[in-house]
Amino acid sequence: MHIGSLELDGRCRVMGVLNVTPDSFYDRGRYSTTVTAIARGREMVEDGAEIIDVGGESTRPGAPPIPEAEERERVVPVIAALAAELKIPISIDSRKPAIACDAVEAGAVLINDVGGLRDPEMVAAVAKLGVPVVVMHMQGTPETMQRNPDYNEIVADVKLWLAKRVAAAEEAGIMRDQLIIDPGIGFGKTLEHNLALMARLDEFKDIAGGMLLGASRKSWLEMLVGAGPEQRLPGSLAAAVTAALAGADIVRVHDVAATRQAIDVINALRKFK
Repeated sequence: MHIGSLELDGRCRVMGVLNVTPDSFYDRGRYSTTVTAIARGREMVEDGAEIIDVGGESTRPGAPPIPEAEERERVVPVIAALAAELKIPISIDSRKPAIACDAVEAGAVLINDVGGLRDPEMVAAVAKLGVPVVVMHMQGTPETMQRNPDYNEIVADVKLWLAKRVAAAEEAGIMRDQLIIDPGIGFGKTLEHNLALMARLDEFKDIAGGMLLGASRKSWLEMLVGAGPEQRLPGSLAAAVTAALAGADIVRVHDVAATRQAIDVINALRKFK
């Protein structure tokens, strides 16, 4: 699979998180202007990011949706500037089909849909655009997902849900090698659910053309070690390494430099297996 000029070739790749929002759970608005977001994008490339994922709507637990026009105003200028300047692929993190289309027109080459292609209009947009897409599992919506997450058996349920979304996407004309699945750590899951998914990530590897994991700085780490967002780097690195060892093609992270060093070691070791 190719994401723009980047080939997913068995090595784990590092995606940098760029939240152009005033209410991100971790960044807390540090990159909420076009100028600061572009500067952060450049910094992540210097740190070793291989993809940058630009998002304009917070999906933290309890977060309400924002108007489409507001999201567009936040992300499109940033994507256009970064795509024109940088040599790495730019991704759009959005659940809205119109935003995805505008972002691709501005230069994005990957759509990261936390809605998991549940919106038929998003499915149609992706099929028309012909770019790769991340299909993430989420129970409910960001507003409701943590109220009472419940599953019969978390790993089997998430695998089946993702397999069905992949099949529906293929029926709509999206090629399997353009689909990347994400089990959705922290999205409608308890701590036990997240741990079960992390422990059995290797079972998700063959559902689609690729696998992404985003566990960076999330609150499930605080439940484990009692650390606030600013103190969760060691746990985030452990999650990224676990994902790489399980065969993840991409890890989505806030701390690019530290994660890139850890993932480079894993990629080097995997050559000798």
